Amino acid sequence: MAIRVEHEVHQRRKGRNFGVGILLASFIGLIFALTVVKVIQLGDARQFESFDHVARPAIIPQEGVTE
Repeated sequence: MAIRVEHEVHQRRKGRNFGVGILLASFIGLIFALTVVKVIQLGDARQFESFDHVARPAIIPQEGVTE
């Protein structure tokens, strides 16, 4: 025979957990939106790859070659 009565402490914790969940979801949404805006503003994927301060011969434009 299980006791199913929920104490008021459990109700308050449930409310706080929902609040923390909403804050966490909104933070994740904000980070995702900022990432999408950043990628859209860059436009070309080569600009995004070249921002890591590492020399990559594949992304250096060659003279005489047009795209």
